[in-house]
Amino acid sequence: MPAQVETIGLRVAFGAVVAIDSLDLAVQPASSVALVGRNGAGKSTTLRVLAGVLPATKGEVRVGGIDVTRYPAAAKARVGYCPDVGGLIPRATAWEHLALAAKLRDLRPGWADRAHALLERFDLLGAADRVTAGFSHGMGRRLSVVLAVLHEPQVLLLDEPFDGVDPLGVEATMEVIAQARASGSAVLVSTHLLALAAQACEEAVVLRAGKIVAAAPSSELRGEAGEQRYRALLA
Repeated sequence: MPAQVETIGLRVAFGAVVAIDSLDLAVQPASSVALVGRNGAGKSTTLRVLAGVLPATKGEVRVGGIDVTRYPAAAKARVGYCPDVGGLIPRATAWEHLALAAKLRDLRPGWADRAHALLERFDLLGAADRVTAGFSHGMGRRLSVVLAVLHEPQVLLLDEPFDGVDPLGVEATMEVIAQARASGSAVLVSTHLLALAAQACEEAVVLRAGKIVAAAPSSELRGEAGEQRYRALLA
């Protein structure tokens, strides 16, 4: 089957600084891949390009079989994206965020039932009518994941979804990743938390200085032996 997420020779440069260098990446339908690496490795930059937020300097980028550069609107319609920072409107409530997302994506009337269930799963139902300016970092992370999965996207991009999130939020995120994969979606998770990456995804791709230095089943990066191998790859 064709990959749901694909980059070929992806390069992203900010002036003389190269953030991504000749990145070839593929994520198949019904599979999950974790991007891991140190800060500045290029994880967030890769997801921003795939989400259509940041243009590629060079190379091919496709999500759901759609060329992100040539058809950005069509590509974005297939993506659910949780950014690493920002993305929330401080003076809007959690429910207003969901209602706006439903309107922009022209979701069917039943979206409210799914939104309610997701808020409950992520322990945000009691905060549904609060403005997000008063949310803790962890609450904002959880709401960003809810917004990303609301429309059951073909491609799910989660950037640092576990950062500052409590165990219940981590468990809820793991559940929606598993459900997305089971429904046939391609899932790409960026995180610096190796243990959670190995738990959430089937495969791990290690980035260093904008390049892939290793790709392996996530099981190979579990435990003390996996941690030692990971550190050696980052050296």
